[in-house]
Formats: sequence, C-alpha cells, structure tokens
Amino acid sequence: MTFANCGKIITTPLAKLPPKRFSIHVQVLEPSDIHRLNAAHGWLGLNSPADARAELDAIAPAQQSHPAVLETRWMICAHEENWDDALLVAELELNNVPENSSGWLHRAYALRRVDGGGLVQAWDALLPTAEKFPTEPVIAYNLACYACQLNQLETARSWLHSAVKIGGKEAIQKMARADDDLKPLWPEIERW
Repeated sequence: MTFANCGKIITTPLAKLPPKRFSIHVQVLEPSDIHRLNAAHGWLGLNSPADARAELDAIAPAQQSHPAVLETRWMICAHEENWDDALLVAELELNNVPENSSGWLHRAYALRRVDGGGLVQAWDALLPTAEKFPTEPVIAYNLACYACQLNQLETARSWLHSAVKIGGKEAIQKMARADDDLKPLWPEIERW
C-alpha cells in the first residue's frame, strides 16, 4: 500500500495483496492487468506519468476501481502535483475500500495541498482515522507533521511518540530527520 507522509511518498504494491486483506471482497487482477499495473509503476519510476497513466487506462474497465489501480492513479496525480484529481481519486479509494488506510492518508495529503485546503483541513480529515487504524504508524506520523507545522509542538511530540511506538524508533527517526515539516523538533529527534 502507499503511505503519504509529510515529506515523501512510500510505496508497497497493493496488487499482490490477497483479497482477504480487505473486509469486503476485492477481485484479483488478471495477469495482464497486473503486468500493466507494474508497468505503470515502472513508468512512474522513470518520471513518465503520461506513460504510467496510459498503462492504467489500458487495464480492463471492470478493474479500474480495484484498490491497486486507484492507489497507482493517486500516485500519478501526486507525482504531477495535481491535487484536485488526487483528492478525487482518494475519495474513490475511501468509497471502495474504507477499511484500507491508504485512502484516508491520501485524502489528508491532498487536502493539505489542494487550492482552498491546508494544514487544518488535512488535520481534521486525518485525526479521526487514528482511532480507526491504531496500528498504522504513518497516520500518527502525519498528524505529528501537521501539528508541528501548526506550531502545536506538544501535540506534535505526542503523535511522533505514538508513531515510534507503532512503527519503531529507527524507521520513524530516519523519516523524521529528513522531514522539513518536523524541523522544529529535529534537535530532540537527534537525541532519541
């Protein structure tokens, strides 16, 4: 699955996750569609979002709402910084698989960047998901980023410590040290 954090997008392909990963039935992609999905990821890695989109568009129409296809479509929008479309795709993710944290994270990430959005909108969208996904470290991490940028440093510290408890000190510290959103807390993070 894809996790959007304050500074970068971290990806793990969704196409290979078994359908039982979701509490609703998710149809398995056909081999030809998996090939196109992987090609889309490859094109995106080569900085060619138009080719990535063409690969996704060639996936069977019945599979266009598959979580892995929507996830990749969101990644293309984010790569292009097309936050209006990214927000629309995130809403589709939420409607199709609300049990998956990606759509919630993607919506908050896009809301932060879309015209008329911002940190408060991203915070408000993501905060309720912390209870819904208590084992997802990126939610706590992103809430720490939003709080830090809103100059709510105690709240940011609390969410960052939650992210560490869930995701592990080494992984979170590595991300946090490189994340400008957490710059006010860098001296503390270095001392962990």
